Amino acid sequence: MSTETKARNKRFVQLAVTTALATTALTACTGQVAPSHAYSAAHAEKALAKGKISKGVQHAEAAVLANPRDAYTRTLLGNAYLEDGRFTSATATFAEAIELGDTAARTIISYTLAQIAVGDQPGALDTLQRFEATLDPADFGLAIALAGRPDYGVHVLSNALRGGQNTPKVRQNLAYAYALQGNWRAARIMAAEDVPAGEVGDRMAEWAAMIHPEAFTLRVTSLLGVQPQVDPGQPKMLALANHPSIDMLAAATVEEPVVETPESDFAFAAELPAIDPTPATYDSADAALADAGLTPSNGGVRFVSNEVVQSTPAKASKPVVSPTSGNSARAAASLVRGGNYNVQLGSYFSMSDANEAWKQFQKRYPELGDAERVITKARVNGKIYYRVAAAGFAKASAQSMCRTVKGKGGGCIAYASNRPLPGAIDVIDNDVRVAAR
Repeated sequence: MSTETKARNKRFVQLAVTTALATTALTACTGQVAPSHAYSAAHAEKALAKGKISKGVQHAEAAVLANPRDAYTRTLLGNAYLEDGRFTSATATFAEAIELGDTAARTIISYTLAQIAVGDQPGALDTLQRFEATLDPADFGLAIALAGRPDYGVHVLSNALRGGQNTPKVRQNLAYAYALQGNWRAARIMAAEDVPAGEVGDRMAEWAAMIHPEAFTLRVTSLLGVQPQVDPGQPKMLALANHPSIDMLAAATVEEPVVETPESDFAFAAELPAIDPTPATYDSADAALADAGLTPSNGGVRFVSNEVVQSTPAKASKPVVSPTSGNSARAAASLVRGGNYNVQLGSYFSMSDANEAWKQFQKRYPELGDAERVITKARVNGKIYYRVAAAGFAKASAQSMCRTVKGKGGGCIAYASNRPLPGAIDVIDNDVRVAAR
């Protein structure tokens, strides 16, 4: 940002919009592994602090990809988009951060400004009204004036001034609200409280150029000191809808059956989005970004991480009876005893999600007993997934297990272990197995 722009921002309306940056320690990142959340968040913060906004956006996107359900990481990305003048992306990202629980005042104001910049004044008004009680009147008053209600903004800011909040920020926000209201005499008088007499006229002319209804983007960009960009929107791979919680993942797999065959009785699962594999070479932090599926700013090649699943040779399932007494234990023993059918319960974006999902499945379905966990890596339409299944069922027992899972709202596929589902890769003796106990 130029010295001239900084000076203009300093004397312009000072609506408080601060960036919620993750204060995480910088960690090492090897070229062949996607960057960690801490690494990417720290690099995003560092880049934004140096004014390298494009680089900050790339690292913030990588941080979200590494920890997609962290509210404050999405706030970091939203602020990076805001500083880059990408208001459509900022709007979507702030909305997701709020959905995940970040309702800090600075996040709400930043979200509101992004909504105003894209012309969504009704949405901005709704946001401000929902969170009015948590916002500083100095920020709320100007934001709601910018959102199309200057009369109410003047009312809020005047009350704040009379109530003892007699600061340059409140006075200049009130002056601007008067201008948006069309009360130029009051705007000039209030602006003169803090602006040198020789500059008041310039201030009025500057505001006059931005009061037209269609100038909503200009008002926000001038306030923030940024340049609007052509914005394709937030990358689809980052959308919160593509990263549901474990409970949501467990309930969102198979829906539609396929024609039965002698070896397969249930539908192929819907997969979650993941990264496309490409040649594996690396040299820098840009390579680490690309490992996560994000394009480096220098336009170089994209990279992909190697398989990191610790695999062991598959073994025939042994019947194991849970020491727990009761019907559930007997049912579990009967279901897992002797058989070459697996029961797939879910398909996930990462190995860590797959591991966590297995724990949830064991709690939800006592019928699994001590069934052996099987995690298979698959590539479908060029994308990578991790499938979670329980092994060792007879065919009829696998079908019964799937009926139980579907009866509780989950998804399920039964398949013969010697005929892996389409897309399976890196198969070791039919499946990539990970010790369950």
